[in-house]
Amino acid sequence: MTTFMTRLAWAGAISLASLSAANAHMTLETGEAPAGGGYKAVLRVPHGCDGAATTEIRVQVPEGFYSVKPMPHAGWELETVTGAYAETYMNHGMPVSEGVTEVIWKGGELPDAYYDEFAMRGSLSADIAPGTVLYFPAVQLCADGSANHWTGTGETSDAEPAPKLTVTAAGHGHGGHDDHAPMSHDMSHDMDHAMSEDIKLGDLDITGAFARATLPGAPVGGGFLSITNNGDTDDRLIAASSDAAGDLQLHNMRMDGEVMKMYQMTDGIPVPAHETVELSPGGLHIMFMKLNGPLVEDTVVDVELTFEKAGKVTVPFAVKSIAAKEAGHDMHGMDHDHADHGDMKAN
Repeated sequence: MTTFMTRLAWAGAISLASLSAANAHMTLETGEAPAGGGYKAVLRVPHGCDGAATTEIRVQVPEGFYSVKPMPHAGWELETVTGAYAETYMNHGMPVSEGVTEVIWKGGELPDAYYDEFAMRGSLSADIAPGTVLYFPAVQLCADGSANHWTGTGETSDAEPAPKLTVTAAGHGHGGHDDHAPMSHDMSHDMDHAMSEDIKLGDLDITGAFARATLPGAPVGGGFLSITNNGDTDDRLIAASSDAAGDLQLHNMRMDGEVMKMYQMTDGIPVPAHETVELSPGGLHIMFMKLNGPLVEDTVVDVELTFEKAGKVTVPFAVKSIAAKEAGHDMHGMDHDHADHGDMKAN
């Protein structure tokens, strides 16, 4: 197995000198999480570089934290490094042996007087023993050519302490949301937080994302959310993708006589300036086609949304009950398995 020190070798190759110890360390917002579940690693950067602005953040992804998707950060370029995992993990019933091993946000500017957060989301292996500490070694590069190395992984290390996560015991059964196992109380709380989480992408606010649970063998499912455009320029949701399904499409529904029919929005879903667009049961929605497995209640599914102007962002969709609906919206007895799938015309 690749040793942890091998995974850290990249840090020693950087020729920039480390600064003296800072008053506040780089840490993770949530320092504990159960094995076998989803985890959102929010890296808290409390300051710049002893007077200089931070211009780049590089974070190593620890073994055991897999299928990682970083969140774009406004004003920063996002890069990832991929490689082979030491182990093979199961994600939605599919084996995963490689993925993101390093995340880089660069080209931005965080003044020394300010604070910021950088996030990525992934899954924690169900095989991680309770009490195991996973380190997220990070390097903070500065406008004056210096760097802070937050890469220390023990009391004897000369480097500043790396952000760390303590893995706790899994909830009920084995495997997390990627293995479709039930969630613990803490994980359910995380799911509720995911639903209320305000995802920002440029001028867009994305809230209330959820999907309906599906029965075993069901080929399709539905996803819903709210998108608010706070800017002066119209935008458009043009695509969606997820590891949970072979294809995601943007759909709407309408009555044709006495029959409710579904049709694909091939030109995307407009998001006008200064308006909120609701994707909800009975109307606009994201269609999960060719599901890789059932969408299980009390799990979380990551969906990458692509907007015409704002770009891409990964949004966690909390899976609710099979009949879940937002207040004020009703499917009138119809669900995705019974709606007429003919008339798949563009809007």
